Parts: sequence; C-alpha cells; structure tokens
Amino acid sequence: MRRLNGMDAMLLYSETPNLHTHTLKVAVLEASGLDFGFEDFRAYLRRKLEVLEPLCYKLIETPGRLHHPLWLECDADDIDLDYHVRRVQIPSPGGRRELDRVIGEIASTPLDRSRPLWEFYFAEGLAGDQFAVIGKVHHSLADGVASANLLARLMDLTDASVPDYQCSTTTSTGLIRLAARDHVRQLRELPGLIKDAVRGFTGVRRRAAARGRHRELAAQFDAPSTFLNHWVAPSRRFASAPLPLAEVKATAAELEVTVNDLILAIAAGGLRTLLLDYDGAADRPIIASVPTATDKSDRVWGNEISGLMVSLPVHIADPVERVRLVALATRLAKEDHEIMGARLYGRLMNYLPAALAPMAFRWLGRQSSNRMMNVAVSSVMGPRSRGHLGGAPVREIYSTGVLSPGAPVNITVWSYADRLGIAVLTDDQTFADEHDATDALVAAFDELRSAAIPYATLSA
Repeated sequence: MRRLNGMDAMLLYSETPNLHTHTLKVAVLEASGLDFGFEDFRAYLRRKLEVLEPLCYKLIETPGRLHHPLWLECDADDIDLDYHVRRVQIPSPGGRRELDRVIGEIASTPLDRSRPLWEFYFAEGLAGDQFAVIGKVHHSLADGVASANLLARLMDLTDASVPDYQCSTTTSTGLIRLAARDHVRQLRELPGLIKDAVRGFTGVRRRAAARGRHRELAAQFDAPSTFLNHWVAPSRRFASAPLPLAEVKATAAELEVTVNDLILAIAAGGLRTLLLDYDGAADRPIIASVPTATDKSDRVWGNEISGLMVSLPVHIADPVERVRLVALATRLAKEDHEIMGARLYGRLMNYLPAALAPMAFRWLGRQSSNRMMNVAVSSVMGPRSRGHLGGAPVREIYSTGVLSPGAPVNITVWSYADRLGIAVLTDDQTFADEHDATDALVAAFDELRSAAIPYATLSA
C-alpha cells in the first residue's frame, strides 16, 4: 500500500458536488485502413494494464479519517473492464464541435471512489475515418508529468517493466498503526517545516519590498472581478484547437521568450478579447494560476507539483508589450517560488487534517469569487514522438486540469509530436459558446505570429 502525499490527498478533499477533480486525456487517432474497434481497444488496454500501475490502484480510507487515504495495489486481472471501458457515439457530422460536446458530458460526472479512479471512453463516429479515446483519471492519481509518462507507456513510446508488488490488505487496527507511525514522523519533521516556511515567507516579502511595485502587474491576492469568476456550476463544457508546434517555437524564439512565456501571452491575448466581448472592458491585469512540476522524473503516479501566480496583462493592447510583461511577471513569480522553496507547498499539504479538510473545501466550493486567481493556465510537455494504440496512429492529444472555486475556466496546453493541443474546460454558465475561448486563443497566437516577424527583424 502507498500513502497519498499531501497534494494527492488535497485533490481528493477538494472534490465537491460542483468541483470535480478528475482530469481528461483525449487522443484523436487515425483508423484509415485499420480494422480496430472497441473490442480491439479493450483487449489492447487489458494487455497494457500491468505497466499502467495507477489504473490498478484502489482508494482505501484510514479508519476515522485519522490520516490521508492509501492506495491499495490490485491485480490487473481483477480490474472490471466492462465497467471502466465504455463506448460512446459522436453525433453527426462527427466534427471537432461534436467530439468536444461529448467530452464535456463525460467531464460532468464524478468518478466512483469505490472503484479504481479512472474510466476510458472509445468514441466512434468521427469524420475523416478517425476515432478518439477519452481517458478520465482522478488528479490524485497522476499530475501532468505522471500522465505524460503513462501516455508514453500506453502508446509504446517507452519500455516499462511489470512492477513487482504483491496485492495486500490489512486490518483496521493495522491501518491505524500505520497512521500513528506516519504522524510520529510528521511531528518530528514539523519544526523544520515551520522554520523553512517562516524563512520562505520572510524572504519573499523582503524581495518584493526590494524590487518595488510594478504598476503594470497585478498585485498578489488582488484578482479583479470579471465574467470569468463566479460560482462554478457542476456541468462541464470543453473546447479544443490545435496549433503547429514549429510555428509556436519560432514565434517564441523571434520574440526572445520561452515557449511557456509565449503560451501565457497567448492566454493573455485570448482572455483580453473575451473580456472585451463579455465584460465590455479589459482595464486591469488579471492573475493566472500556473501549476509547475517539482520533479521531471519517469514516475507514473502521484502529484509532485507547486504553482505560480502570474500576472496576465490583458489591459495591454500591443501584443509584443504583452509578451514582455508576461516574461517579466513569470520571472518575478519564479524568483518568489525559488525563495519560498519549490516543495514547500507540497510539504505543507501533508499536514492537512483528513477529518476537517473536506468540510472546509465544501465551503470553498460554494464561493462565487476568488481573490487569488482569475483563471488556471497550464502547459505540459507531452510525448516528443508519434505513438499509436494497437497500430492506430495518435494524431492529436488534449488534456484538461480541474476548475477552482470561483474560477470556472482552465486552459491546458499539451505539446505532442509536431502539435500543440489547446484545451479549455469550463462550466455551462461562463461562455455563450465555449469555442469562443479557443477561437480567441488561436487568434491571439496569429496576432503574435504576425507581430514576431517584424520584431525579429528590428532586433537583428
């Protein structure tokens, strides 16, 4: 058995009736000339289960919620694929919008915690002789790094040995003893954690005072009220769009920023358009929550993540100036993060009280505003090479994160082979049409691409 770390547990505790904490992974595949259907996919997944370790984990609660839950490692042969693998039909004419609508419906329902926390949907009826596989996996099982490694295993892009573990159970008394042992260890570590936290918060305050206030950047804990921020409804909507990765990299190079900075600048430009359309104004910078990995290992389960709060200059009309301000905001956020300690947030989460945290998160889930953030924007490097499922080439990959209290928009960008997949997850109350968001983001990239070439010429 494996104890959930603090971040894993937080992602369980923060799930409420309106805030689901599963993620989605969507693969669009080419079926031309292949005889590959639902039963073939299920057989393929059955063969792969042994190296997809988290799919064989089952959640076990500690009696009396005296500690975080544990993962019980089950035998792959015991997984009920009749339950976990399902078939869905994409409505005619089988385009991107029809697929996105089905994905939103799948995202709208929580996972059953009495079973391993995942489901796969085999989506038929796509135009162009294509099909899709939609994976719904609880975030407590895997973050972006772990999910990318799992996908690489599923698509035969990396070798993986069958894990050597024995399925085991223990009594309630045994679970309580394990919890007590962990708590003793945590008590020993607590003074060091408090010392590191005080040092980190003090260092960040001093650094902020030394560099002064940047008037074009949003102040921390001062996210403005926008149409993006309200009580999150339980139903989900999804929209996707691809971008050519080579052009994204070229644009970033010409503007002399990182690809991650460029993605945040695309988000800023797209959100500026949406704010002007929906609110009639974009006169203040907003704040994006940007998850960041604290390790880049080959692990396939768990969450080793922290986060940055990055100012997005949606009030700036000039796209090149927006890029400059995004790069500045990201640099300052990274400085603070380094001073604080990349792993500090995760270490603090280990001390969440298992008995009280779910109640606190239910209260948060009812909130209609969020002073910390307006929107979540994440970027994950997916597999570099093209993969396949049972011989069917994977053409595109999209991913979603989770929605936060008072912030029902999540923008997740996954790179895969030669494409960048933009995915927007939201509720059914935010946009008149969720594809307004992806259209605005694609237009924001086109604007940056057009601005980058003359900028590069002037800089040469």
